[in-house]
Amino acid sequence: MSLGDSDRERVVAALGRDPTPAEAALFENLWSEHCAYRSSRSLLSAFDSDSEAVVVGPGDDAAVVRVPGTDQLVTVGVESHNHPSYVDPYDGAATGVGGIVRDTLSMGAYPIALADALYFGDFDDEHARYLLDGVVEGISDYGNAIGVPTVAGATQFHDGYTGNPLVNVACVGLVTEDRLVTAAAKSPGNKLVLVGNATGRDGLGGASFASEDLAEDAETADRPAVQVGDPYTEKLLIEANETLLDRDLVVAARDLGAAGLGGASSEMVAQGELGARITLDAVHQREPEMNAMEILLAESQERMCYEVAPADVDAVREVATRYDLGCSVIGEVTTGNYVCEFDGETVVDAPATVLADGAPATDQPSTAPQAPATDRPDPALGTAIDAVLSAPNTASNEWVYRQYDHEVGARTVQRPGEDAAGLALHEADDGTTVALSAGANPGWTACQPYAGAYATAVENATNLAAAGAEPLAAVDCLNGGNPEDPDVYGGFEAMVAGLADGCRAIDTPVVGGNVSLYNDSATGPIAPTPTLAVVGYRDQHPVPGSGLAGDGDLVLVGGHADGLGGSVYLQALGGTDQFPAADAAGVDAVREAATRADTLAVHDISDGGLAVTLAEMVTADAGATVTVPGLAALFSECPGRAVVETRDADALQAALDVPVVRLGSATTDGTLSVTVDDETVTRDAATIRDHRGVIARELD
Repeated sequence: MSLGDSDRERVVAALGRDPTPAEAALFENLWSEHCAYRSSRSLLSAFDSDSEAVVVGPGDDAAVVRVPGTDQLVTVGVESHNHPSYVDPYDGAATGVGGIVRDTLSMGAYPIALADALYFGDFDDEHARYLLDGVVEGISDYGNAIGVPTVAGATQFHDGYTGNPLVNVACVGLVTEDRLVTAAAKSPGNKLVLVGNATGRDGLGGASFASEDLAEDAETADRPAVQVGDPYTEKLLIEANETLLDRDLVVAARDLGAAGLGGASSEMVAQGELGARITLDAVHQREPEMNAMEILLAESQERMCYEVAPADVDAVREVATRYDLGCSVIGEVTTGNYVCEFDGETVVDAPATVLADGAPATDQPSTAPQAPATDRPDPALGTAIDAVLSAPNTASNEWVYRQYDHEVGARTVQRPGEDAAGLALHEADDGTTVALSAGANPGWTACQPYAGAYATAVENATNLAAAGAEPLAAVDCLNGGNPEDPDVYGGFEAMVAGLADGCRAIDTPVVGGNVSLYNDSATGPIAPTPTLAVVGYRDQHPVPGSGLAGDGDLVLVGGHADGLGGSVYLQALGGTDQFPAADAAGVDAVREAATRADTLAVHDISDGGLAVTLAEMVTADAGATVTVPGLAALFSECPGRAVVETRDADALQAALDVPVVRLGSATTDGTLSVTVDDETVTRDAATIRDHRGVIARELD
């Protein structure tokens, strides 16, 4: 770890002297791209972050929004653990879960759900399947052990991720206003107390490691930068955190993530415009002869830093002992600098605001992305349907989510496999449900970053709408390649602008998030990837699922689309095209259709277009017979639309302000029959299931 020359000059100017080795390392991590968002900070003002529901917006460990009509608040946050998951897929993914759960704890909330958005190289690549296997196992083992259900997410394959997979994890928590905690330190004289696992040498320089391209030897050379998780300690920490809140012992809190203790404690006091005096020797350690830099920057997991009133320190220690957790009083809040002492010497003495907020922004040159030409293939209908249904990006994700305990906690009312997850808000008396959708489609943003990112917002909102829910707030995980490459940065800029405009179009504030750049490797940069997690609510039960009932008419709410850009159809059969313009007006129409008494089933249009939507709705007992005006209409992935099975198509057409196109009818024979230009193809439920079982066949 080392400071660049220009940053060292700024640090010297701020301190009035050369930094100590510990200061230099601390600045290098806190001023890294991963922590300071140096290349992206100027772009983030594009997002709107306010609404009547927002209680805590960007800047804390997680955002907080109010659920209308209740006294409940939900927290939502998202994080990336991309580089660690390439070096060590199991521990990298597991500790990503642990970190976002602790972000939830630091707000005073109890975690109730996880969502994961996973991106890997071509599924045909053996190493990509190895990474998928390890990442899913890591998420499963950690989430299942701590008792937090994984209920939503997405799995995508694209050759841009061959040398740099992405693991983005979101968490939703539940809290009431009287238990809400923030990270800002409050009062000089209060103690800083470290609770949880002992500090070791794992994860050293993790923030710095996440701010550089992956080298070809990263799997061995960067292994020390990957944290090692212990979910059983995390579960104890969850319960201890609840007890501390029950007893009103926490003044402020921050979990130890990027840059370890140095990051958490300096950010706490910087947010409160205060300082701290910390004795590093007091930190409980699990390895001998650790030096000051190691204690400051190790990213050992399952640790929380609490601000505690002096009179409450013994009570906090007693709670930690009860849950078999380590506990150290490491210092106190002051009005001066951020000061750390080790072995009787001062090793850090700097203004906390300079450490946490002083990194200068970086202006990167950019080249605007070019729109693709139109060159569409024209295969036989059966060839096209089979190719798209067999593609990994339209495959059933059941192999992934069946490894997760998605019902622990007894809140899950809509399970994985539907458009959005639903979680019962038991604390409300009216049957209120919290809905959650998360993901992005790299095919869309690789085609056209602005239009694809805009569509990402519309797609996630449509997922909620199909579940009868409306969005409250969103958090984003903005993943990009090396920002020093003008082409890469131009795509990233366009992606941010598109996502911001898309979230405005769906009237959803972006209340927090994460930026992950330098997702570049020897195989090249990733596609711009704007993972979005949207939390919403509905105040009624039930809504229909996506499976056909078999006795209604089928209509397409939102009408047919034409553009094939970014589609699985082109990925499977070759060719290029413009991305179709998504219309956010369809979101409200889909929600209205989903909540009508005469609606029997609803499923949104996404990967694979109308063809895959219909195939996913077919069951062993219910099928569909439809007519579609062309291949583009059958395979366009334009979001903001949904297939609805209804008992009264006329009434639905009359009720909605968007195009509602009649497709055909549901049947009771368990087959999908599609007619395009006088050519008809029929596939039964068993054949569809076989086509879409590629992930399970390869990995089981």
